Amino acid sequence: MSNRPRKAKAITALAIAAALTVLTACSSGTADNTSETGGSATAGTHAVEHARGVSDVPLSPQRVVVLEPVELDTAVALDVIPVGTAVLSQKTGVPAYLGEKAASIEMVGTVPEPNLEAIAALAPDLILGTDSRHMELYDKLSGIAPTVFLADHAAPWQENVQLVAKALNKTAEADALLAAYEDRCAEIAAEFDTAGQTAQLVRPRKGLLTLYGPTSFAGGTLECAGFTTPARDWENSISVDLSPELASQAQADLVLVTSADPSDPSTMPVEMTANAELMPNTHLVDMSFWITGVGPLGGQTVLDDLARILGENANG
Repeated sequence: MSNRPRKAKAITALAIAAALTVLTACSSGTADNTSETGGSATAGTHAVEHARGVSDVPLSPQRVVVLEPVELDTAVALDVIPVGTAVLSQKTGVPAYLGEKAASIEMVGTVPEPNLEAIAALAPDLILGTDSRHMELYDKLSGIAPTVFLADHAAPWQENVQLVAKALNKTAEADALLAAYEDRCAEIAAEFDTAGQTAQLVRPRKGLLTLYGPTSFAGGTLECAGFTTPARDWENSISVDLSPELASQAQADLVLVTSADPSDPSTMPVEMTANAELMPNTHLVDMSFWITGVGPLGGQTVLDDLARILGENANG
């Protein structure tokens, strides 16, 4: 197996660290009263335009509560560890890929149903949510602390990262992280000559197979790394559902199937196994970051996993 992807990963990590060290002083240490959106703000705050208007938020928030995976990932990537987070599942909790720094973050309900009492008890100085999921909670949340809402959790994730970074007053650091993600994509595309190859991510759930398209987080990451998503009508959505008998429609040069335990071959759906001849290059991947790892850290984790799979394929 080639060592070049591992070497590229190390170089990327060093580049990110260096960029963040240089940029920290120039983005979060400016305490003037002018916002990046051009609006006025009170002392010690800056005005952030978002889905619900404009909010004055602290220049350097210390007690952040996040209600969306991309907000959690981005905050941790920017070294602003939230005091509380909503999670997709109380059972699985905070995603392990975020590392030890995120392990102690207190859970405040689920993403669809945040716990307002738990949020208030943490005395946050900034709350980050999403209008598409938390529309009815905005007034109550903004009564607890300054609140910034993304418009849509399904919007291009890089745009959401940039708004989260603006709220945290760390836009330069976020730009560096997004650039590092693009660089890693380019490294993988060149290393494994992915141009002209197709790739499809499949998520089995509730008797259906969900296929993720090019505007989804994982689908977009595959395309960033040089692959093309097989053409289909995506119905103006990030994904489409197939009934199990149509599993062969997931066919691609590389098929990735999400699993809660990708080390267990038995978690491969029988529908996919039955079509193994049509899809010989099929692999199980960890749904905790391929599906829910939306953000700079999740993007790098997905790319590292993709490089591992492509490296194993290249070495037989």
